[in-house]
Amino acid sequence: MAGLTMHNPHLYLDQPLRTGERVLLPASTSHHMARVLRMRKGQGLVLFNNKGGEYAAEIIGIDRNQVEVVVGTFHEGDRESALDITLVQGIARGQHMDYTLQKAVELGVRRIVPVFTEYGNVRLSGQRLAGKLDHWHGLIINACEQCGRNRLAVLAPPLGIADWIPMDKNNTRLLLHPGQGKRLSDVPRPQGPMSLLAGPEGGFSEAEIALALRHDYVPVTLGPRTLRTETAALAGVSACQVLWGDLA
Repeated sequence: MAGLTMHNPHLYLDQPLRTGERVLLPASTSHHMARVLRMRKGQGLVLFNNKGGEYAAEIIGIDRNQVEVVVGTFHEGDRESALDITLVQGIARGQHMDYTLQKAVELGVRRIVPVFTEYGNVRLSGQRLAGKLDHWHGLIINACEQCGRNRLAVLAPPLGIADWIPMDKNNTRLLLHPGQGKRLSDVPRPQGPMSLLAGPEGGFSEAEIALALRHDYVPVTLGPRTLRTETAALAGVSACQVLWGDLA
């Protein structure tokens, strides 16, 4: 049985896993293993199913359409950040939102709450919304596979910002507010879960900012420059991890 290393492909399977069982990988994953990564029989993988820990595995059969593996030893532990961050992200357009979600997962965010805002340019409902949620969930899976996490970041159903803010019970609630507010280094270390509220391309309206302040969000600035939506969210998450998390 191949050993478990960070260099082996890390794959999420939405099913129970048990040492010794044989598993057929989904068609799209099999194609990627065989045609893109050009893996061969006898090579190792790492499997996880969002239950904590991960399994070493070995390819025992492969062709361009189907890969079969045998599940090996279970390994305890995870790579989750001790800093429990919920990123509340104003829904941005297309690739801006995709990039933000992907990199936030790599940086250790535990939950992502997409919110509709007054100045946001994205309107989603019905089938378009369902399709977008599936797309975002796939991005989260891919990001976890890429960075070695074995628990998926939680993607919450999108809400209006006025619905989310009164619901937020996290101990620390921070509002990214360009040019105003405290420096992050002046914020006390979070005691328990925290929220980071980041705006879309158009930022927040005055009414949205006032609502956040009434519900104990602390405005924080990321410096003198105005950052794009994806830059602001990821700079905020990174700074939190440097100050209080696993980049400290």
